[in-house]
Amino acid sequence: MEKKVITEFIHPDIDRYSEEHTSPETDMMAQLNRWTHVKMARPRMLSGAYQGKLLEILSAMVQPSNVLEIGAYVGYSAICLAKGLQPNGKLHTVEVDEELEDIILKAVGDAGLSDKIELHIGNALEILPTLNQMFDLVFIDADKINYKNYYDMVIPMVRQGGIVVLDNILWSGKVVYPQPKGDKETAVLKELNDYIQSDPRVENILLPIRDGLMICIKN
Repeated sequence: MEKKVITEFIHPDIDRYSEEHTSPETDMMAQLNRWTHVKMARPRMLSGAYQGKLLEILSAMVQPSNVLEIGAYVGYSAICLAKGLQPNGKLHTVEVDEELEDIILKAVGDAGLSDKIELHIGNALEILPTLNQMFDLVFIDADKINYKNYYDMVIPMVRQGGIVVLDNILWSGKVVYPQPKGDKETAVLKELNDYIQSDPRVENILLPIRDGLMICIKN
């Protein structure tokens, strides 16, 4: 079978129509979106307005007291997720790249959420065991090689009925085809998708939104 990279899972006209009928970003978030596309080397890592709104609505539905994010990037998705927090709620976000710290803290401050979002800089595999709390909602959007490790680490930290969301799970469609030798990231994601599908700890759905979202609810 010919190997392909799929950049669009939905017809562009449908995608555009969907975005036109989705509540827009705030001015602050639109500015962060534009800044990321101008200043950052990999702006596609940003959740963006459409997926960001989904995360915001999902958080509002869950009404979490505690949210965990692995992979903050510039802070866009953390801000979206924090909007659904309970009044005394807290979001912990973990970012391995220390050079992004000031960017994230500025974005969080501009959003007026400095008291709601706590940033941890470092290796998530080392930081997660130190958090010592249960979470209502988890969003994983970090290095793909460790996705299965992150998933297995967070499941025991999620309450029954809690939600785990994993981004980039379709990996530009590469998970559909036999991966080239040495393509470890695709191999990890294919293995993880099968692992989640057979995991009795969760019910799950894979949505072809942007680069694929796996949404799991803990049994």
